[in-house]
Amino acid sequence: MKIGARTTTGWRATIAVAMSNYIEAGSIIAIATSLAFWQSEFGISNFAVGLLAALSANAFGAAIGAILGGPLCDRFGRKAIYTYDLLVYMAGVLLAAFAVNYTMLLVAFIITGIAVGAGVPASWTYIAEQAPSDGRAKHVGTAQLAWSVGPLIGFALAAALAPLGLLGSRLIFLHLFVVAAVVWWVRQGLAESKIWADDKEEVKEKAKVETTTGPLGARGLRGLFSRKVNISALLFLGGIYLFWNTVAGQAGIFMPRVYDTAGLHSPVAQNMLQVLVWGCTVAATYFGFMRYGDKMSQRLLYVIGAALGIVGWIVLVAFTDGGVPTMLAFAVLWGVSAGIGAQAFYSLWASELFATPYRASAQGVMFCVVRSFTGLLSYFFPTLLVAIGLTGVGLLLIGLLTVALIIGAVWAPETRGKTLQQIEVERYGRVESPAATEVAV
Repeated sequence: MKIGARTTTGWRATIAVAMSNYIEAGSIIAIATSLAFWQSEFGISNFAVGLLAALSANAFGAAIGAILGGPLCDRFGRKAIYTYDLLVYMAGVLLAAFAVNYTMLLVAFIITGIAVGAGVPASWTYIAEQAPSDGRAKHVGTAQLAWSVGPLIGFALAAALAPLGLLGSRLIFLHLFVVAAVVWWVRQGLAESKIWADDKEEVKEKAKVETTTGPLGARGLRGLFSRKVNISALLFLGGIYLFWNTVAGQAGIFMPRVYDTAGLHSPVAQNMLQVLVWGCTVAATYFGFMRYGDKMSQRLLYVIGAALGIVGWIVLVAFTDGGVPTMLAFAVLWGVSAGIGAQAFYSLWASELFATPYRASAQGVMFCVVRSFTGLLSYFFPTLLVAIGLTGVGLLLIGLLTVALIIGAVWAPETRGKTLQQIEVERYGRVESPAATEVAV
């Protein structure tokens, strides 16, 4: 679709699509920084707070959106998701901004989560399909950069608006509404993914003669689970993202409570520390992942990022004194880790290891499973933190991060610099889809 005589292409298109990650992360931080205010305003329990977190964009809400949006993205196109998902998102954050009771807030978080879940897998798929083979990590890294900037701005706004209490939190949700509206307008000029469009056209041409020995046989979810090569990729990528995001999900939405348990009690100081965390993530994404993801061993870069995250949590757990050196060390280590670690590589590899007709479906399935597990822990995390303390919870999180490191270190794929078609041939033994021509962005 064109806006006037203009079509959104190139880096402008990449940035417009990557903004799904900004509003995803932004909504999670808006929730994280507002939970204490909502709890006080509505007089709700820790259990009710856990339910808000579990059904939000951080967990089950996003899981539902992903399992719906991924297959729809493969069936109707990447652009179809962008036509509607942000409209749903805007309705959700607007409802949250004006929530007057717990039920209204819960519904708002669920709606927002569903929109986020539908949009994020589609964004990773679209960016990877449109990127040149020698710069795919750089382009996919744009989504990671947007995902990092969201919390950076979110926590900065939370710190600045803290004196306003709940009103400040409502203003943060309104800011997300405005950003989403602008991005939705820009996205109306997006062209459909050429790789997906070519694949769809070939399927139409061969529909009358297609058999199980044709290009794909089954498509979408059925095709995804019919191939052993797909199952192995799902297990590998799901393992990385599951164990890492279960930690990151709690850190994203409950980190102020973790800081409080560690001895840092000032809400403003907590938010400013998170600004440092995400500032380091932004820097590491740009100067680390985007600069070197296409040039050096991806396995080595992944291991470095994963190891830094583990060291960061060890520091926080071992020195639970709320002291400035401890908090600063954790912020820098965890922030840099997030910039060059699991999520950046997951979003890259998840788009490379699956053929076009079920690329988004695969991401939808994995996103759904991972966010569901995050939701299960989110449901009990506030109570668990009180019951066993930071040391017990910290050891659990360190264990999960260690598993993610091992999975990535052992099974990281060798895809750097290859076209999506070359990767298909290596993995499937033939070209599974007509993605012979990549679009240089």
